[in-house]
Amino acid sequence: MPITGTPHIPPTLIDLDVIRAHYRDAETTRTLATLWIAAADIPVLLAEVGRLHSLLILARIRHADLTAAAGAGVAAERDGENDPLWYIRDELATNGKLPPRWLSARDLLYPDGPADGEEGPR
Repeated sequence: MPITGTPHIPPTLIDLDVIRAHYRDAETTRTLATLWIAAADIPVLLAEVGRLHSLLILARIRHADLTAAAGAGVAAERDGENDPLWYIRDELATNGKLPPRWLSARDLLYPDGPADGEEGPR
């Protein structure tokens, strides 16, 4: 099942091509100015690493919570509970990711319609 787009991938807030160019310039010319410019990129890189690390931790926590909710849903179904999907709906609602009731599975999987040559789920 293809998932269109990449809204789940956080964009970098820095221009890596510029930072690479600064590094290459410093490596090849070895002048004080180019070394200073390349060194000035270090705090920016550290801030970006810290931001991406925080996003990774958040994603791992959300994944663990959703995995626990899925496990609880499976156990609830095996126990014959009335609404075993409640655990998953509750976790999705907690993260603001619960889709509206009117949205079908097809709409969730193919928000822009199926790709060329694909029929999508029925």
